[in-house]
Amino acid sequence: MTRGQTPSQTVGPFFAYGLTPEQYGYAFRSLAGADLRDPAVTGREIVIEGQVLDGAGAPIPDAMIEIWQADPEGRYAAPRDRGNRGFTGFGRCGTGSAEEGRFYFKTYKPGAVDDRQAPHISLVVFMRGLLSHVYTRLYFADETEANARDPLLTSLEPARRETLIAEPSGPSAYRFDIHMQGERETVFFDV
Repeated sequence: MTRGQTPSQTVGPFFAYGLTPEQYGYAFRSLAGADLRDPAVTGREIVIEGQVLDGAGAPIPDAMIEIWQADPEGRYAAPRDRGNRGFTGFGRCGTGSAEEGRFYFKTYKPGAVDDRQAPHISLVVFMRGLLSHVYTRLYFADETEANARDPLLTSLEPARRETLIAEPSGPSAYRFDIHMQGERETVFFDV
């Protein structure tokens, strides 16, 4: 008899209680929330909103999104990078407490981390029935010059590249829907 790796278990839906309790009205404090803003940070404040959609285009009401991003100057929160002050660049939002299964983040538009990568936000998606979480990125439609030289974006076919682009939906807002399957499936990365 050979022993192998134990299979993964589904990762939800316990987000409301364990990972995003304040968002759902529980009396526990969240370790990370959907508002990443910090008064000590200067930069363009933005809102990112969207939905996690199934293959038929229906909203998934029990998903959770985590984001990690650089600050407006292109720096990640790290001990060697003291300029970030209190900005962690990490946030978490579930889709079950908002109308139509939406997620939202109040944050800052990130700066480019180097001269090759376009400003972007890394996202992780968790949801019921998904045995392992999935990774993707969000790029900004109004960063056309930077997007055109980003090595990750330019490695994708144009139609697939579009699944990673957040479109402006207001003066300081962006819309980014995550399609888990189907014709418009978002590009996910094997990290």
